Order: sequence, then C-alpha cells, then structure tokens
Amino acid sequence: HHDFRNEWWYYTGNLEAPNGRRFGYQFTLFRNALSPKSPEKTSNWRTNQIYMGHFALTDVEENRFFFSERFSRENIELAGSKTKPFRVWLENWEVTGDSTKNHFPQTIRAKTEEVELELELTSLKPFVLQGNQGHSQKGSRPGNASFYYSFTRMKTQGVLKIQGTPFQVQGHSWMDREWSTSALEKGQIGWDWFALQLSDGREIMLYQIRLENGKPDSTSKGVVVDQNGKTTPLDWNDLKLEVLGNWTSPETGVQYPSGWKLSIPSENLNFQINPLIEKQELRTSVNYWEGAVEVVNLLEQKKKAGRGYVELTGYRSEN
Repeated sequence: HHDFRNEWWYYTGNLEAPNGRRFGYQFTLFRNALSPKSPEKTSNWRTNQIYMGHFALTDVEENRFFFSERFSRENIELAGSKTKPFRVWLENWEVTGDSTKNHFPQTIRAKTEEVELELELTSLKPFVLQGNQGHSQKGSRPGNASFYYSFTRMKTQGVLKIQGTPFQVQGHSWMDREWSTSALEKGQIGWDWFALQLSDGREIMLYQIRLENGKPDSTSKGVVVDQNGKTTPLDWNDLKLEVLGNWTSPETGVQYPSGWKLSIPSENLNFQINPLIEKQELRTSVNYWEGAVEVVNLLEQKKKAGRGYVELTGYRSEN
C-alpha cells in the first residue's frame, strides 16, 4: 500500500520441541515511505521505499534472547512485496504464501549468524477485522487511524536452529497486518499490545495507548475471538489491567512493566500474564520490549490457560 507511509507484516508465536523445550519468535517486515510520491523510475535503485526487518528468538530453557535488525531500499533483489504469489522479503528474510485468496499455507524463513528459522503456518480461523470493520482509530483526529486485520491462530510447524543446533518445533502463531500514515498524537507516548491465545480456543487482543500521565487513551481497545472466529469488541472500560511488577534493562536502563493481572468481567476471565523470561528487549533503532508470555487462570487455582505475546513501546530510561 504505497499510498500510505507505513505498513507491516507482523508474526509472533510460541513453539515447543518434542521434549517440551519452549521457544518464542517474532518476525516482522516493515515498509516505510520516505516521501508521499514515488520518484521517477530512472533506475532500479531509485525508490522512496525503505524496508526494515526485526527477527527475535526466545530460548526459555537457556534464558537466552536473540534479536537482529536490518534495512534495505525496495529493490527486486533486495526487498519488496507482492501479492501474486504472496511474498514479502528483505534479503534472505522472507514470508511466502500460496496463491489462494488468503495466501495459506505461509512459510517464514529467517537466518542470522546465531539463529535460523523456517516455519509453515496454516490459519485455523478466518481473519479478524480490528476496530470498525478493519478501521482502527488510534486518536481523536480522523486521520489518526490504521487499517488493521489479524490472523489470531495459525498452526505452526518447522525447524529452528540455535548456534547450529536444530530443533523440530510446533505451536501456534499470530499475524497482525496494518498500514497507515498517522503517528501518535500529542500527549501519546507509546503502547502496550497483548495477543493471547487461550487453551480453550479463544483469543484476546488488547492495545493500550499510553498518555504522558500514564493513563490509557480513550481509544484503547480490545477484542475477544471465540472458538469459531466470532468477535466481541471491548472498550477499555470493559476490562481492568494491573501491572504486577517491573524489569529494568541492564543495557539501556529502561524500566518496563513485567507481569500483569487482567480481568474481563463480561467474559468471566481473570488472568495473570507472566513473561517466560524477563530479558526480551530489542535494542534496535528503537528500543522496545516484545516477548513470549504465559497466561494463568486465577479462577482455577492458577491453572495454565494459554500463551501469547506482549509488546511494550515508548518506555524510556529514568537516568
């Protein structure tokens, strides 16, 4: 969508090896337009489109977190996107898909010097239109919004390698697809995003846009997706999110929330959300925390109730 400044293809997931060893992954490709109009195409190198990629892997057992970032201009050999057949790529990082309407199954491939990933994803539910039929308002001004949809539960299997050691893995992934031109409004400093896949077959997505005073913006929203893909929207007044603790990055000095209690009375849900490991900060061109979490049901003697991913942006060092 070159008429918009930003767009991204955002994949996260929780994976498990046959011996029970657990992993989390994030794979994201971003496109950013440097100007409203494309320049005259006098060569294959001339473009106003820049691609950025983030790839992260959480090794829970070894308490290790790997992350990498790369950039490239849009070029047929370096980076780009197309729909027929579906492919988005940045050098040897790519996601490809079948030529059907929804492009499934999809395959993710990413490799760095330390870690490597090749996964096949098959969606188990229809896509979810976030916000108002896919129009997700993020602020008070009409243009401060995005087009946004999600695939909330994708069966995932494949292989990952950590420093040359292979692991056969399977699990579930989540994909967010979003494009917009707007940015955060004055007074908005960042967001907390939750994508939770419950063991009863439901999913929960929440985003809290934070104001400078620490309170959530009135446009903060959520959605519950039932076992059949039916959605129930949530206003922020429909839920209560409480931070249980904090973690301070030893590298950046940024303090992030770490652990939450989530209550949604209308859905009879009362959860605790715990990071699988605390050290899941990406120290990239923008520092942020994004990591695998576990969901515990507080109504059933702290029974495990699901897994998910949380993203925390806009937090800064107090030093």
